Amino acid sequence: MTVVRFRVLGPLRIDGGPEPGPAKHRALLAALLVSAGQAVPVERLITMLWGERAPVSAESVLRVYVSALRKVVDGIATVPGGYLLEVDPDEVDCHRFERLVARARKAGQAGAVAEAADGFRAALSLWRGQALEGIDSAELRRAHGVPLEELRLTALEERVELDLRLGRGGEVVGELRALVGGYPLRERAWGQLMAALGQAGRRSEALAVYQEARRTLVEELGLEPGPELREAHQRVLDGGEAYAGAVSPEERKIPLNETPPDISDFTGRDDVLAWIIASARPHGSSTTPAQDGTSTGLPGAGAAEGSGDRAASGGLGGGVVGAPVHLVVHGAPGCGKSAVAVRAATLLDLPGGRLYAVLGARAPGAVLEDLLRSLGCPDGSVPPTLDGRVRLYRRLTSGRRLLVVLDDAADETQVRPLLPTGPGSVTIVTSRSPLAGLEAARAYELGVLEAGEALRLLANVAGRDRVEAEPEAARTLVRLCGALPLALRIAGSRLARKQGWTLAHLVGRLADERRRLDELSAGDLAVRGSLALGYRGLAEPERRLLRALGALTAPDFASWVLGEDLEPLVEAGLLQSRGLDEAGQERYGRHDLTRLYAAERLAEEEGGPAGVLAGRAAEILDRTRRARVTLLPAEPGSGRTLVRTAEQLLETGRLRQEARWLSAERRFLVATVGDFFRAGLHEEAWRLAFYLTPLFELGGHHDDWHATTATGLDAARAAGHRQGEALLLRGLADLHRAEGRNDAAAAALRAAQPLVEGLEQARITLRLGLVEQRPAEAERVLRRALRVFEQAADQRGRADTLRALGALRQDQRLLEESLAAYRELGDPRGQAESLLDLARLHLDAGRPAEAGDCARRRIAVNQRLGDRLPEAVGLLVLARIARAQGSPQDAVAPARQALETFTAYGDRRGAGNALLVLSTVLIDLHEIDEAVEMLTRAMGEFDVLGDKQGRIEAERLAQEAHQRRI
Repeated sequence: MTVVRFRVLGPLRIDGGPEPGPAKHRALLAALLVSAGQAVPVERLITMLWGERAPVSAESVLRVYVSALRKVVDGIATVPGGYLLEVDPDEVDCHRFERLVARARKAGQAGAVAEAADGFRAALSLWRGQALEGIDSAELRRAHGVPLEELRLTALEERVELDLRLGRGGEVVGELRALVGGYPLRERAWGQLMAALGQAGRRSEALAVYQEARRTLVEELGLEPGPELREAHQRVLDGGEAYAGAVSPEERKIPLNETPPDISDFTGRDDVLAWIIASARPHGSSTTPAQDGTSTGLPGAGAAEGSGDRAASGGLGGGVVGAPVHLVVHGAPGCGKSAVAVRAATLLDLPGGRLYAVLGARAPGAVLEDLLRSLGCPDGSVPPTLDGRVRLYRRLTSGRRLLVVLDDAADETQVRPLLPTGPGSVTIVTSRSPLAGLEAARAYELGVLEAGEALRLLANVAGRDRVEAEPEAARTLVRLCGALPLALRIAGSRLARKQGWTLAHLVGRLADERRRLDELSAGDLAVRGSLALGYRGLAEPERRLLRALGALTAPDFASWVLGEDLEPLVEAGLLQSRGLDEAGQERYGRHDLTRLYAAERLAEEEGGPAGVLAGRAAEILDRTRRARVTLLPAEPGSGRTLVRTAEQLLETGRLRQEARWLSAERRFLVATVGDFFRAGLHEEAWRLAFYLTPLFELGGHHDDWHATTATGLDAARAAGHRQGEALLLRGLADLHRAEGRNDAAAAALRAAQPLVEGLEQARITLRLGLVEQRPAEAERVLRRALRVFEQAADQRGRADTLRALGALRQDQRLLEESLAAYRELGDPRGQAESLLDLARLHLDAGRPAEAGDCARRRIAVNQRLGDRLPEAVGLLVLARIARAQGSPQDAVAPARQALETFTAYGDRRGAGNALLVLSTVLIDLHEIDEAVEMLTRAMGEFDVLGDKQGRIEAERLAQEAHQRRI
């Protein structure tokens, strides 16, 4: 047997060897010991030794510490990116402790009670004080010490429970008194103390313990005791023993009801409760859920056990009873599945009674043993094999109409043996997985609470007056908790316990993402613990996948991002499918607290997100670049002059598919720009920001454009990439010009000029001509750019400059030249813009027929490409043409359609212009009231934009409308 040499479950010790002296050496050794046999990244060790205030020389100092430590401890190896302590984990007491606990639990599940108790006792004997006692590292204690302490307490409680089953209550009273004295919020320990006193015949002391426990919980948490503690109290009141092995004949006379008590502050969830009640209703029933969530057809509590489905008066709604009903309520950790199941159980009063079991990681055989005892099977009559227990369970349930609640199921294999067979019986299973393989089962995915429900839950737990006094802080608190019931209940409990705290104070504590999971803990409730259960239940490849997703901050994503199947994480309840996006890809999302937990595990186990992002950056950039090239054929600087490329792409549908892909991935790609930058991948960050600009321009996503450009500029400057900085400044100028801010656009362009030369300088000159307010100077600047493009045979630059000159000079020949140039380039979007300029030229020259032809050709191209905002611009020109032709009635529809599009995309400037055109048409049609309404809206839009000229035009038209009314 391997001998323990290294001890961290108490003060740091090396058996048979010297101890490292300085505090940093001790912390370094402890960090390597808790990860014995595993590589620990240098960045992680630095964090453990110095926290967030590491010196600049931390890495070199760390090497000195390692060198010194090697004189004391053998086996410290240098590995790529970190260090590894090559020792058998069993030589380290914390790893031996974890293994012994796991072995004891396995023995307990197999029914070897005495062996399991001895195993826990051996594991606990390794402790000599607090974990990592005397180690000067808050990060090390948080990441490893706290979980070890929690496992110690849980193991102690599990060992005590086994001792109680062995009738050793009198022997553990003193130990339990010490436990509740040190940890007064652990309800399980209080219940065990009551049970031990009851076994020892000290009933009055047991009752006094309950009162002490209740007083502590109410004063500290503002919560009444939970179901386990209340049940222990009731058993003492009834004169029974808390851990009796068999159900007595007297107990069999009591109606079978094992479900925990309903939660008094249960909030919302009307939809899922209505679904459960409707699904459980027998065929032919007219039962209808009432408005308060109950059911008008639910039976009373007086039906005798065993009356079964034949007793119509005792059946659910008196309908015809059919096969058993199996319902699965599944969802992410902490979403309230158990609470929903318990509430539903109180509404479904079936005559055979209610059974309840928490499954977790328990084997079906162990659960069946408990269920058989609940059904009246004495200890000696429980079959030893799983098959025997299944047959007996099915026989005992076949004549009863039972409600069975199976809480926290892991998979279908665990659930199948536990399904009752009685006709009309109902099983409610809660699980993180949808249990898609469970035959004849119906499933309901439970999400987070609606905003109103979340606020009500917070008010119910923390106090309605406090929530109403700080409504904005309450809404922020709900957002930070992600409307997750468990998180809201913990936040509310902390507020209830801390009467001096304001909601705003708790919001401030939760605002720091690095501390949020630490803050969402109260008593034995913890969001991190709930998520950790799911994480520990995953196989290592799925754990690695969840950690990798911790590198992403995007709200949703497709599987291509990591190049792996994400369905196993959906099955585990840690991801949720969001359906197909517009590109036909399935998208996945997760709760924000799950994201924080995944990021925490990634930092803990792999040193952070940089490695994951660096490994996927090439794929992300390549996909986005290819989509950009498709949207902008023969883009300046691409090196491609693709004759009719885009027309061919249109025929194959690839262009629209790429546009849909970019649109579907927009939120992911925007978030990834920031992810790259924060991970120090500056080159990747600025390139991705640059690749996204046509998507933002075509879709009118100005907020995203601003955000990614700012991050991209910071990244390009950090990388020292002058051309990247210039490209992003050029894009920023395009954004300012689209917003009507020509001075800001010119400033951005002038900032870019010193960074580049040659053709890129000409492209900046072109844009300076577009924002120049003096026509003569603008023409001079544009002609200078045109000469450079023509000398370099840059066809795209030439086409863009011809169009700009044609629009400036109102020159039909130049615009037609630009149209021909775009056609040669195979750029339909360029053609569309030239057609729009030609339409405006013909309209201003009094040629509405020619203008209409150009506008309709332009709109046809926009519709083929799916470019909604450019189409709306063309529709406004079409409306103006109809009015010029004396047909204002024909102008209404295109103007309204354009207004709808601008409004849907949040384009205030476009909406303001559409309102002006529409109001002009309405004035022509003598629809004065609606015209005034449109103009009032237009003034509001222009006021928000700070557009004085737009406001003046709206006021002029309003005055004209007033005169028409007179």
